Amino acid sequence: MAYLENIRTFTRVYELGNMSAAARDLRISAAVASARISQLEEHLNVRLFQRTTRVLNPTEQGTLFYPGARKILEAVDEAEAEVNEVTQIPRGSLFVAAPLGVGRRFIAPHIPDFKAKYPLINIRLRLSDRKVDLAKEGLDAAFFLGRPEDSNLRIRKIADCPRVLCAAPEYLRSRGRPGSIEHLKADHDCLILRYPGAPEFQWPLQTADGIRNIEVSGPYESDDGDVLTGWALGGHGIILKPMFEVADHLAEGRLVPVLQDAPPAPVQLACLYTHRRRQDPKVRFFIDFMVERITAALTGGAADQLPR
Repeated sequence: MAYLENIRTFTRVYELGNMSAAARDLRISAAVASARISQLEEHLNVRLFQRTTRVLNPTEQGTLFYPGARKILEAVDEAEAEVNEVTQIPRGSLFVAAPLGVGRRFIAPHIPDFKAKYPLINIRLRLSDRKVDLAKEGLDAAFFLGRPEDSNLRIRKIADCPRVLCAAPEYLRSRGRPGSIEHLKADHDCLILRYPGAPEFQWPLQTADGIRNIEVSGPYESDDGDVLTGWALGGHGIILKPMFEVADHLAEGRLVPVLQDAPPAPVQLACLYTHRRRQDPKVRFFIDFMVERITAALTGGAADQLPR
């Protein structure tokens, strides 16, 4: 077991490129992570990383060792999944990611119920609006809004979510309502969700001639969608948001829809998970559980499923 944990630590250090980050991910101290790497290097009689005070880079031997180490861990995970499937007692830790809005509204509130149903499963939830890499970050599943780029992953579609352009009454009083797409582009401040590696700065708007991808700009941008909502509520610009994220603000008049004759195209809400020959039952149970809760909330099947 110690050797396996050493390999697991090596793969996370290799993938994250940082000893401290890998230690936090594995819920161990940096000293323990460093000791495990040293034990593995001693066992293999090679250096796996070149260490300096600031940089940690894999050696040629480390790069050669990584694919085999990853296969070992995948084989162990698959073997455990087979045992879990036979016993029907899923156990272990699940690492899950979700965008901030989706995670806070649809995932986090229901984790205690899932834990009550499956007490031997521990959930590690990470919320961020940035793009995530399942393999690199050691995730079992990731909820997302948009379209996946990695065809090697499996996707479970949940719903197509309507979106809306909206702004605070204060902003519209001072700047006026955009009367057209051209007016939006030329005369208004758009609040932009931007993060490292963001693929687009365009808003897909539905017109009589089909969807137009509109380049937008403005003085405010953030990698946190809730920050953008706060700026919009403060009267600083126009946002594009999934309806479920701003429904309460719209209903109570804190935000007002604009350009309703050219609404944003809906966005897909889905879940990604790794493609393995045998899916781990705990991953399947978690996704099934959350998809049922999210679907009920989005369709109004149960009013108390959507926290306010």
